[in-house]
Amino acid sequence: MNKNIFWAIILMVSLGACKKGFLEIPAKTALSTPVFFKTESDFQQAINGAYAPLRGLYGGQNGAWAMGEQRSDNTTYKYNPNDRGSIQSEYIKDFTDDANNPVSANKYFTDYSIIARVNQVLEPIDGIDFGAASKNNIKGQAYFLRAFAYFDLVQYFGQVPLHLKPAKTLDETSLPLSSVENVYAQIIADAKQAATLLPNKASQEAGRATSGAAKTLLGNVYMVLKRWADAEAILKEVTGYSLVSDYNNVFNPSQKNNSESVFEIQYKEGNEGLSSNFFYTFLIQPISAAEITAITGIQEVPRTIQGFNLPTPDIIAAYEANDKRKDASIGYLTAGGVSYPYIKKYSHPHAVTNNTNDNWPVYRYAEVLLFLAEAVNEQNRPGDALTYLNMVRANPRTGLTASLASGQTAVRDAIQNERRVELAFENKRWPDLVRTGKADEVMKAFGIRFKANPLNYYFPAGITPSPASYTNIRLLFPIPASEVALNPYF
Repeated sequence: MNKNIFWAIILMVSLGACKKGFLEIPAKTALSTPVFFKTESDFQQAINGAYAPLRGLYGGQNGAWAMGEQRSDNTTYKYNPNDRGSIQSEYIKDFTDDANNPVSANKYFTDYSIIARVNQVLEPIDGIDFGAASKNNIKGQAYFLRAFAYFDLVQYFGQVPLHLKPAKTLDETSLPLSSVENVYAQIIADAKQAATLLPNKASQEAGRATSGAAKTLLGNVYMVLKRWADAEAILKEVTGYSLVSDYNNVFNPSQKNNSESVFEIQYKEGNEGLSSNFFYTFLIQPISAAEITAITGIQEVPRTIQGFNLPTPDIIAAYEANDKRKDASIGYLTAGGVSYPYIKKYSHPHAVTNNTNDNWPVYRYAEVLLFLAEAVNEQNRPGDALTYLNMVRANPRTGLTASLASGQTAVRDAIQNERRVELAFENKRWPDLVRTGKADEVMKAFGIRFKANPLNYYFPAGITPSPASYTNIRLLFPIPASEVALNPYF
């Protein structure tokens, strides 16, 4: 773990949000840990602060989308020969991984920031006397967030240091790498604790982790580990949710934390520093102010760098005819007089440029059902798997009929295709390719198509990707160079 992160957490407990609510601006005061943690309110502020890094993890140019979607065949960047300043984003796409890359470094250090904040909550909490229900809720959220952050780290980096208590000396800021098996064991232990301690969605404040979120996370872990029966058992316990009837409304800011939402990252439009900007991050560029205004309806400014996370022809072709989710997920706009696709899921009315109210969906009930379909099918019960698959697919919100796939292999393919379109642009594609063993095959084939016709993938005429692109498909990202330089165990 980066020493700067741990010492900042040790020396300053600017973790908490104001008591008005869990999305409010963090407190300005800085107190040492022993002085700060005296009351229930102190722990409530601290757990609020443990959620705060999630907004940075999912938003901005260094957001989780770069590694979860843009690394895959779902999205790409628009090459701009006049602006090479953001070349690190192309590194993500082209698999020329770099330990100095700020995109992957942001994920690494942000996840550890969450872990450090959570550890500061968990260590003293049992020594302070306040209501059991509130204490269990706070502890449950802390265990969930730690499991969530470590699951993110192990999926993208593999072996990582396992910090389970606050660092109190310089030596404690550096630990050796733990095995992947040990990291997963800790994630499972934390997620189980969270599932036991947390209330259900009906009893929890909107936006916070719930028992359903913890069980979904645990089910996701079991899916990665191919513990199919365990995944089926825990995912069947995720109850109290239902699919939203209109797919558009799943992502509508006016229906945040809706009946389908299991866990989503909370953002708030306005001048408090809590807003999202996904639409602008994913905007095709260069683009004039008038061309942006044609979509948003508000006064805009021109943007002249690269475009990020643009839907590829491959994901566009993945939707079946008449699938209503395609129009809800992908729109078209004009940039420089040329029509391009853009991610429409996060495009909603707002008042000020670069300041939107969209939340980020992390887990939805549709994914729970598709996980169940996959877990059941991998236990060689394809007929039962189709029941769960068609709960998502053969639904009025899709406009599609039930899948007629037959046999385990065909049903497996149908489930993965359904995951791709149902969960498009929600950071699921790359982890799915890795955990199903398809990343090498799919991305090499994608690279052949990309290099054969770069114009289709938003490269300008006369510019071609490097011949080496997509020839070495690495599944994990390197640990950031700054961490390696500071940690004597690496």
